[in-house]
Amino acid sequence: MTALAPTAAIALAVRLLEEAGFAVSARNERGDSVYCRSGADALAIRISNHARTPKQRQKHPDVATSLVFRAPKTPEQVAVMVEAAQRACRAAGGRPSCPVTSSAGG
Repeated sequence: MTALAPTAAIALAVRLLEEAGFAVSARNERGDSVYCRSGADALAIRISNHARTPKQRQKHPDVATSLVFRAPKTPEQVAVMVEAAQRACRAAGGRPSCPVTSSAGG
């Protein structure tokens, strides 16, 4: 299977999260970071082409985990990363839970 450029991998990750019950809650102005949540009070999963800075982590503690796509990924790799992000979101103890899905899609 051919690899997806980071922009396409981000779009696929967002689509997979939407299929799993998440919704886009925010995008940055450049469009290279997307935040998805399963509800208004739920933790976010951040999808981007760059890691968060310590300042961003401090300013937005409501992000359970980030998916960072710097290099091309196959759709299968993206699906595995999305599933792992959902597990990390659910495991974030003491915080609102993320939805449970049976598969990462494909």
